[in-house]
Amino acid sequence: MAALPEWADNLRHVGRRQQGADYEQRARRWLERQGLAFVAANVSGRRGEIDLIMRQGGTLVFVEVRYRKSNAFGGAAASVTPVKQRKLLHTASLWLARHNGSFETVDCRFDVVAFTGDDIEWLTNAFSSERHC
Repeated sequence: MAALPEWADNLRHVGRRQQGADYEQRARRWLERQGLAFVAANVSGRRGEIDLIMRQGGTLVFVEVRYRKSNAFGGAAASVTPVKQRKLLHTASLWLARHNGSFETVDCRFDVVAFTGDDIEWLTNAFSSERHC
């Protein structure tokens, strides 16, 4: 069997990136229908990225969006590991500091919107800063 050309890996990477962006957009629209207001998307820090930042009433909501074709390996929600949670917490802390806030001064939570196949699951307050600091 012949090796795939080098450009094929780039297409696969672009395809995954586009798929991720599509699911983030679906999650944003779904959350807005649930009454949340959009604040920011794709907020990057040195250690990670926050997919969406939303507001629900007086609470700032940091959202991780995950997609898996099936739940064969635990589904999309199970893929938010403790390591990923620490990265999200660190990035959120930096974002809050840039906006004159902190976990102590701003009411916030960490949600996961998980797409497994055609199912959507919204895990509110999926993890918190108290367990990781």
